[in-house]
Parts: sequence; C-alpha cells; structure tokens
Amino acid sequence: MNRLFASQWPLVANQQANAGQDFIGLSDITGFLRHYVGTITACLAAALLIAWFYNSTTDQVFTASAQILIEPRLPQHLQEGAEVNLSLDTAQVESQIAVMQSEKIASTVIDRLKLIENANFNRPRAPILIERFRKLKDNMAEALGFQKSAWASEAIAKLTDYQKSRLTMLIFRNGLDVRRVGVSYAIDISFTTADPEGAAKIANATADAFVHEQIETKADAAKEGGAWLEKRLQQLRTEMNEAMAKAQEFRSRHDYSVGVGGGVGVNPEPTLEELEVTADTYRKMYESFLQAYTNSVSQQSYPVADARVITAATAPLSPSAPRPKLVLAFAAVAGLILGIGVSFARHSLDWTIRSPRHIRDNLGIECVGELPPLGNRREFGDIEEVSRRPWSQYSQSLRKARTEISLAETNHPVRFLGLTAVSNNSQKSIVATNLATLYSMSGLKTLVIDADLRRPTIAARLPDHSGMLGKESKDLVRLIIRTPGRFDVLSRSTVDARNLLVPKNMQALLSELNADEVATYDKIIIDLPTLESGADDLIVGSVLDGVVIVAEWGKTHVDTLQELVRTLQASRTPILGVLLAKARVMTSKHRWVRLGMAFPVVVNAYRAIIRRD
Repeated sequence: MNRLFASQWPLVANQQANAGQDFIGLSDITGFLRHYVGTITACLAAALLIAWFYNSTTDQVFTASAQILIEPRLPQHLQEGAEVNLSLDTAQVESQIAVMQSEKIASTVIDRLKLIENANFNRPRAPILIERFRKLKDNMAEALGFQKSAWASEAIAKLTDYQKSRLTMLIFRNGLDVRRVGVSYAIDISFTTADPEGAAKIANATADAFVHEQIETKADAAKEGGAWLEKRLQQLRTEMNEAMAKAQEFRSRHDYSVGVGGGVGVNPEPTLEELEVTADTYRKMYESFLQAYTNSVSQQSYPVADARVITAATAPLSPSAPRPKLVLAFAAVAGLILGIGVSFARHSLDWTIRSPRHIRDNLGIECVGELPPLGNRREFGDIEEVSRRPWSQYSQSLRKARTEISLAETNHPVRFLGLTAVSNNSQKSIVATNLATLYSMSGLKTLVIDADLRRPTIAARLPDHSGMLGKESKDLVRLIIRTPGRFDVLSRSTVDARNLLVPKNMQALLSELNADEVATYDKIIIDLPTLESGADDLIVGSVLDGVVIVAEWGKTHVDTLQELVRTLQASRTPILGVLLAKARVMTSKHRWVRLGMAFPVVVNAYRAIIRRD
C-alpha cells in the first residue's frame, strides 16, 4: 500500500512527542509512586511491625545520674611557702574515669547492694531473638489473663556462683556510663536499669565507692610512707646521736690540734668543727623526717579525698528507653526509604512495558491508547464491557483509542484493521470484540474475523452465537455468523477451511466482501494470531490497512515486543501503534494533548492528499 503520508506525519509527531522526554516530570514521579505503592506500603508495614515487636519485647529502663568534682589537693607539708598552681590534664582526668569504670569499684557496689541476689537486675536488657519471642508470648498471656512463664528465672538459677558473679559484673559494666562534663573537672556517673530507684542507688553507690576508694588509697599510701619514715627516723636518730657523741668526746679531751699524728702513713683525725657540722646535719635531717612522719600520721588518722559528690542521683520519673514514638517514627522513615529503594530496584530491573513513553523510547512507535483493567467480570462480561457499561473508564479509554486509530498514519481511513499480540494469554480478543461493539454502536456495519487458529475465543464466547445465519444464496454470506444488535463474526473454522492466513487468500476474501453489496462492511477487524503462535501466520497482516499490537501493562516484555515489531516490519505490515491493556497508571491525557496540537497538521495533510487524488 501507498505509505506516502507515513513519511510526513512521524516527523511532526516525534518532534512533539520527544520534546518532553529528556527530563523526569511530576507525572513520572506520581506514576512511579502509584505503580509501586504496594511495595512501598509493604516495606512501611514491615518496618512498623518490627518497631512494634521491638517496643513490645524490650523492657523499659531508667537512667539516673550523679556528678562528682575532682579537686586536686597539695599535701599539707607542701602547702606552706609560695603559691603552687596544681591542675589536672586530660590524661589524668581520663585515668580517674578509668578508675570509676574498674571492676574494683564495680565489685564494691555489687557487694554493698547485693546485686548478685537481685533477679530483676540480672535480667539481660537486650535479649536475643528467641527470648524476645518468649517475652511477646508472656505479654500476650498476661493480656489474656494467663500466668506468665518463669523461663528467665529458671535460666539464671541454672548458673554457677562464678557464672552469676560474672553475669552481674557484665550487666553492671554495661549499664554504667561515666563521662566528663565538657572540659571541666566534673564527672557524670549514669546508670541504666529497669528499676528507677535501683538506678539512683547504684549511681550514688558508685560515686561514694570512688570517693572512699580515693580515701583508702591515700590512707594506705600514708600508712606505708609512715612506716618507711619511722624506720628511717630510727636510722637518722642513731646516726645523729653517734655524731653528737663523737663531737662531745672530742671536746672533752680539750684537744683542738689539727693533724695530730699526721705523719706519713698515719690517718688524720677530724677536727671539732667537722664533727659539729656532721652532727648538725644529722639533726636537721632528723627534724625534717620527723615533720614528714608527723604529717603522715595525720593523714592516716584523717585522710581527705581529691573528689566530692556535687549532685546526688534521684529516681527518674520517665524511662530513658525504649522510646516508642521515636522508634515508630524512625521505622516509618526507614520503611519509606527502603520501599522507595526496593521499588527503584524493581523499576530498574523491570523490562516490561509500563507507559507510552516506554513504548516510544524502546520501539520507536506510538501508543494509540491505554486501557484500564476490567476487574472481575462474570462469564462473557469482559467482551461486552462497552455495551453493558458504556461510561466506564475502560469504555471511555477504548473510545479514545478508536479515535487515534482513525487518525493513524495511513493515506486512507482504516477499514481492514488487524489486532495481534505477543502471547496467547493476552487481551487481544477482548479488545477486538469491544472495539467491534463500539463501531457497531456508532452505526457502522462491522465484521470480526476470528483468525487466531491456535486460540479461537470470539465465536465461542459470544452469547447466542448460533443465532441467525444469512439466508442469501451466496456461500460466503452463509458462513458469516449474525448476532442481533452486535457485529458479525467469521469463525475460526471458516478461516481454517479457506486458509485465510495466506495473504492472497485473505486479499481475495476482503475483495469479495468489498464487492458484495449485501455483505459490504464499513469496518472489518481481524483477530490475528500472536507471535507465540508463529511468525509465519503474521504475514497476512501485510494485506491489511493497519495492525494494532495489544500489549499488557507490566506483563509484556520489551524484547518480545521488539521481536514482534521486527516480524511485522519484515512482512511490510503497516503498524498503527501499540494499545496498552490493563494499564494501572493512566497517562493518556499527555498523549491527547499532543494529538490536539498535531490535529490541524493531520487534517491539512489529509485534505491535500484527497485533492491530489
């Protein structure tokens, strides 16, 4: 057939159709969200379910805090004299924090508060998954009025004494948090546990244990230093007495000579001045050590710590964890992000047809319309959708598709229209019958040829299809099935018997119908075989005015659709476009805007062709 106008119309249409496909618009985003709303909702629901499970199986814990201040002090014997600036560096403060976190302090608090015997304290704060399911079971049993199981206490009772002590130590150190307040010498001691009163007691006990540990450490150091000083004083006292005795003995002899008996080979004796200097030196050393010993004894009797409690811990009024609202909010945000990510991954890996833009970008042909899903219909209801529900969304969309087919890229109106698809399980036959119904409802005499030999459905699914047969004498007319108030049907058996899938036979049939005044039809719709039935059966489309490919939204793969397009193009079949069935996201309005812009060009070109002919 003459395809003169096909070289003119695509240039105008492609320029306008491709004008807005280089960017992502609001319609693309809303379409994406509408399509993957199920995936996003499922991820959101799963995240909220996990958050609810976490909140339901996590015990409430309370955090109490106490503050201590580290004040470095000089020993009393060093406080006299010039002013001394004593400060602590970061390493020293961190060392004090390490002492607070040590097992020595922990053991003191555990023993003082008898935490090993406290079953509530020894329950783990972050149970494993199995224990969380047990906790959920206990909560449900308690809500229903049943008795809770004692699996937690039974598990603790099976431990040995050593295991209990180590478990208590582990729980204590996990619940303790010691931090420096800014750059000051104040230290914040926090403890987290299930009992608010217990949290305050443990925090205060930890602060007191650290202060007492410093006092005991200073007392022990002073005691050890005092013992050493006492021993050293005894030595100095002896040496001082000996030196003073020598000086006194020398003075009693009244011998002040220097170098007496100082001949060769004779050791000279010390003078009185030397003996007095030695005795005075020992005396001063003795007095200094005696003063230090006195201070040491004072520290042993009244030691002073370098830290003091400035804020005592009190029982908190509200739990510190978990925070149900915050957990739910975080889960909602995480669920939405995960849902969008999964949807984007599915979209990236999905190569099925989902939009007219997808058809244009991958096939280079136009989409003549989008049809929404029909939903659940009773038997034979889907092929009569436009007659039973003329104002439904499906019927309105099919009317738009019919208009676009009438404005297709041919040099004359489309009278012989073929419909094909990729697979046998397609909407092709349903579209063919409903489209034929539209033509017949508009007053056009319509014939449907059921040429899908592998899967004939039209004649079998039409109600009362065995109705009136033509009474004319001609054989062809007698083979046509008449349906009152509907379109006529040429059944599959007739197509098979006359071998109408051969192009020349189909051409002869169409010519015969065209020449028969009685059987003249305004529209003839041929329900062609699919690509799945074989490429050889599609050659018959070359004798038609045009063929529309019926693709299913989210089901028809791009590769197979491209293969069908190549097969039709190889047989020089005029392709009018693709009709997208079961479209869950309708974007036809954009197509109609482009048609409105291009309609004057189509009309003018069509008039020019008529004048020229």
